[in-house]
Amino acid sequence: MKIKTKRPVFIFIFCCFHFIAYCQQTVQKLITETPYLLYLPPSYNTDTVKRWPLVLFLHGSGESGYDINKVKAHGPPQLIEQGKQFPFIVVSPQSEVPSGWDVDQLYKLLQGVKKNYRVDADRIYLTGLSMGGFGTWALAMKHPEEFAAIAPVCGGGDTSNAWKTRNIPLWCFHGALDNVVPIAGSENMVKAVGRWNSKVRFTTYADKNHNSWDTTYNTNDSLYNWLLAQKKFRYKEVKLSNAVLKKYEGWYVGEDRDTAKLMVTNRGLIAIHATDTVVLKAASDNIFFLTPDRNMDFRFTTGKNGPAGFWFLGERKLFYRRVQYKK
Repeated sequence: MKIKTKRPVFIFIFCCFHFIAYCQQTVQKLITETPYLLYLPPSYNTDTVKRWPLVLFLHGSGESGYDINKVKAHGPPQLIEQGKQFPFIVVSPQSEVPSGWDVDQLYKLLQGVKKNYRVDADRIYLTGLSMGGFGTWALAMKHPEEFAAIAPVCGGGDTSNAWKTRNIPLWCFHGALDNVVPIAGSENMVKAVGRWNSKVRFTTYADKNHNSWDTTYNTNDSLYNWLLAQKKFRYKEVKLSNAVLKKYEGWYVGEDRDTAKLMVTNRGLIAIHATDTVVLKAASDNIFFLTPDRNMDFRFTTGKNGPAGFWFLGERKLFYRRVQYKK
């Protein structure tokens, strides 16, 4: 007589549960922290309505690590430690590594500061030295919509993206004798930006090596006064006659064979692209925009026979060449 057992069934059920448990996935989060020094103006807590300008300061490679007090070695944090008072908020984060700033992390930090403190969003300024100078260029090129002005010190960057800072007033500093970050790093960036931006200042120190930051930040208040005089750029519409607008009418072909038709209607100059129609608002005789606070514009170039095409400057830089008008 055979005795029946339920063990195989039990083993089967156990194995199934084990398999399910083995395959189950849970959602986890990696939370990263960015330590920073925070300075609030003396009257920040007494005036609970006012919104304050903000300076975001990026240190150099030597201040990287896990000791936040190292950030006080140079620039505004050093001056604050020595007792200097500023009429603006100062945020000075610390990078864990000396190989460069994580601009995505800096952007998240900035959004958090804007949310938690009374920051004047029209007066946010960015500056940094050496590695922080490179970080200043990089962050401004990735998020130009955030800053009213920038001041990179002995840095450099990607000249191919310099055009993205075309609407940001900038003041660049560098020592002519710098043998750590050659002055060419700043010269090349200033030259590249200058093709698109008329609000560029470049100060070189003939007798300074890599340490050009002490003179820049500590000597006088001219940099801080200049920063505070700047407000975030917004396009302002100007009125152009129909005669001026009509010279831009025609067909334009992009680098990727994309086409757009421009024509004048009772709404002004409009661009027809595929199924979209948008109104181009004039900021000047040759620069047009869509909305005042969006970092996007159309810049027309002129040839022997009038407009030769336009640059579309948004997330990317594209040139549209004017072609023979199609009826």
